Amino acid sequence: MQIDLFNEIQNPRPWPEGHEQLRFRQAIEQAVLADELGYGCWWQVEHHGAGEFSLSSAPELMLAALSQRTSRIRLGHSAVLAPGRFNHPIRVTERAATLDHLSGGRVELGLTRSTIPEWRLFGIEPVEARAQTQQAFEMVPKMWTDERFSYGSDDYQIDDVAIGPKPLQRPHPPLWQAAASPASFEEAGRRGVGVLGTTMWESLERAGRLIGLYRAAAEACTDPVGAYVNNQVGFFTFVHCADTDEEAMRNGAAAAAAWYTVTALTFFEAATEFVRANARNEQLLSSPDGGGLTGDFLRGEAANTPSEANLLIARILQGEQVADDEVFEVLSAQDSLIVGSPETCRKKLRAYAELGIDRMMCLQQIGGIPHDKVLKSIRLIGELIPDLA
Repeated sequence: MQIDLFNEIQNPRPWPEGHEQLRFRQAIEQAVLADELGYGCWWQVEHHGAGEFSLSSAPELMLAALSQRTSRIRLGHSAVLAPGRFNHPIRVTERAATLDHLSGGRVELGLTRSTIPEWRLFGIEPVEARAQTQQAFEMVPKMWTDERFSYGSDDYQIDDVAIGPKPLQRPHPPLWQAAASPASFEEAGRRGVGVLGTTMWESLERAGRLIGLYRAAAEACTDPVGAYVNNQVGFFTFVHCADTDEEAMRNGAAAAAAWYTVTALTFFEAATEFVRANARNEQLLSSPDGGGLTGDFLRGEAANTPSEANLLIARILQGEQVADDEVFEVLSAQDSLIVGSPETCRKKLRAYAELGIDRMMCLQQIGGIPHDKVLKSIRLIGELIPDLA
C-alpha cells in the first residue's frame, strides 16, 4: 500500500492577521517534507465557497507551485470538478498536461461531479452535472492522445481542433474518480478509472465491500474511457501520529475529528443529499436489472444494522450537539481514524493494506491541530512507509 498525503488547506477560526497566506505557506512546507520522506502522492482538492473547510479553490495553481518545490512526490487533483461551468474539459486537459511537463511527469488526475452547494453557486443542475462529468471522462483522455479532436453533444461542439500540449506521461496520466456512494464506486470501475473514497465514517467491513464492488466493475471493464484500466483504490482518512497515544490526543485529535465531521456535513449539505441519495437508490433498486452490482450491494446494506457512525451522523444532521470526545470514540471504534503512536498507526494502516487498498491518502492538516504537530505527524508516518510498501 502506498502512503500519500491528502490536503484541503483547512482554515479554522480564530483567524490571525495574514491567516490565508500562512495556510498556503504551511501547505507548501508540508508537501516539501513529504517529498523528502518518500510519500507517494500529494492530493489537492477543489472546493468553492467552502469557508473554513477549505481554501483550495485553485488547486492547479497550488500544484504548479509544488511542482517547482518538489522532485519525487506525485501531484494529484482529487478531484477536478468536471461539469463545464466549473472547468471546461479543454481547460482541464490543457492545465493537467502543462502541469505534467512542469512536474517532470508526476500528475494524477481525478474528476468528480461535485455536490449541491457548489452546483448552486455555479448555476448547475444535478442532471447536467452527471452528464457533463461523463462527457469529461470521455473527452479528456482523447484530447491527450489524439492529434486532432472532435466531439459533439448537447453541451459541447468541438470540430477538428488540435489541443495542446500533450502530457509528458504516455499514453497519459492516470485517471481517477472521486466517489462517495456505492453507485459511484461501480461507476468508476465501469469507466476503467481509479476510485478515490473516504474511510472517515466507514467501518473496515464496509470499506472492504466497497472495494469489492469497485474491483468487480473494473475487472468487467473492456472499454475504458482512457487508454488503459487504472484498477486502483485510494481512500483518505484522518491521520495523526505522535510519540504516544496520549500525546496524539493532547494535540487535539478528538476536537479536530469532530470539527471536520460537523463542518463537512454542513458544507456538503449532507441532510439534503441523504434524501436525494435515498431517492436515487430506490429508483436503482426498482430498475429492470435490479440495479446490477450496486443493487446487490444496497440489498446487502438493508440486511445490516446501521453502524454507530451512521447513527452518530444522523444525530448531528438532526441538529444535536454531540461532544467532541463522543465523535472521536465512535469513529475510532470502527478504525476509521488512524490516530496515536507510531505502533498504533502502523497497526491501523496495516489493517487497511490487508483490505486491498492501493493508496492510503493521509489527511493530516485538519481542524485546529497546530502546524508543528502536523509536521511531526507527517515525519512519523513517513518513517513507517518502508514497513507498509
